[in-house]
Amino acid sequence: MLLNLLYQFLWQIAPPFLRRYLRRRAKLAPAYADNWQERFGKSYPQPVKQAIWIHVVSVGETRAAVQFIRELQHFFPTSPLLMTQTTPTGRATVQHFFPEAQCRYLPYDKKKWVKQFIRDHQPLFGVLMETEIWPNLISVCAQNHIPLFMANARLSEKSLRGYLKVRSLVAPALATLTGCFAQTEADAKRLKAIGAANIQISGNIKYDISPPPEMYALAKTFKQRIGHRPVVVCASTRYYHGIDEAQLLLDAWAKQHKNNILLIIIPRHTERFAPTFEYAQKLNFITQKRSDNQEIAENTQVWIGDSIGEVFAYYMCADIAFVGGSLVDSGCHNIIEPIACHLPTLFGPSTYNFADVAPKALAAGAAQQIQTAQDWATTTLTLLDSPAERRKMSDCAHTFILQHRGASKRIAQAIYKKMSLFKAD
Repeated sequence: MLLNLLYQFLWQIAPPFLRRYLRRRAKLAPAYADNWQERFGKSYPQPVKQAIWIHVVSVGETRAAVQFIRELQHFFPTSPLLMTQTTPTGRATVQHFFPEAQCRYLPYDKKKWVKQFIRDHQPLFGVLMETEIWPNLISVCAQNHIPLFMANARLSEKSLRGYLKVRSLVAPALATLTGCFAQTEADAKRLKAIGAANIQISGNIKYDISPPPEMYALAKTFKQRIGHRPVVVCASTRYYHGIDEAQLLLDAWAKQHKNNILLIIIPRHTERFAPTFEYAQKLNFITQKRSDNQEIAENTQVWIGDSIGEVFAYYMCADIAFVGGSLVDSGCHNIIEPIACHLPTLFGPSTYNFADVAPKALAAGAAQQIQTAQDWATTTLTLLDSPAERRKMSDCAHTFILQHRGASKRIAQAIYKKMSLFKAD
């Protein structure tokens, strides 16, 4: 009770600090200044009603959820689509994949603001992707009899320890979930420990990911610009706690690279595009940007992937991939995406966001784990000199993905059944 009172009080005093935070973010990424009143409960013009409402945080969650959302649309063909996010890149990605959806930022979890959001939209049901736990939002949905699901839910040991400290706040809300679809048995146990109800183990929808059709054409364009030379992609590199992962990779590459190899670096966040380009130039790499939309010169050594929503095209024109967020301690980004492209995949030691997937991918021979940036450079060059080993990893990747597909349809079907019972009641 006391923790809940404190939570509500903090939201009363939070708005000025949140606005200051957004202004600061907008200096680095100007898109943060756009539509920001949506985050503070402002009504959306002509809000869509009785929609399938999906909340995805950012780019990675959106790409992973595409097949799942298509499955939901199959079961609810006449329902409009409402999608909420928390980042500008996530919003842009949603608009790319789902132009038919009404797209807006999810309000911060002040009770007045989430009440306004639910009152405006009156969704048919809601789905929180991964583990988005907002006590007021979840409680307000329950109070308004809006079925709410958590899909592809996961909870690391580190996150569990944090949530256990505030269990009295989150448990009453989580107990009202209509369904909680956990990725693994371990996730289910941890979610139950913090109060989640109606838990099912459904697998990981990220295995169902596949390149969108338009990415094949873009990959062909990239290949024409690159020509016949080896290509290495480092995707979703992170700037984390003062450490720039892209700079670590570039430093290591400067010591070992061969001139005929093209290194593509794709920073995770738009504000890192320019610093990464400038750092590559500082190291005397001949560097170009994707945004220049020019042919890639034969002597270009580094190509900065300063674009949004094109990672599959980069992967499909590559020989080897490295997945960022793993050399810094941010838990790794989606290692399934390059593996789904049958690409030999490397990642670093920090993989807690993929605690179930990473060891399985290693055991299947679809990926290799490296410990340092220098280790990455050495392993990459070894694989480039070993076509047979790359083919073996590619075949293993194909088999690995096929073995784990199907979670998107299972979860969508389960939601359909629960909604049928809900309507019957």
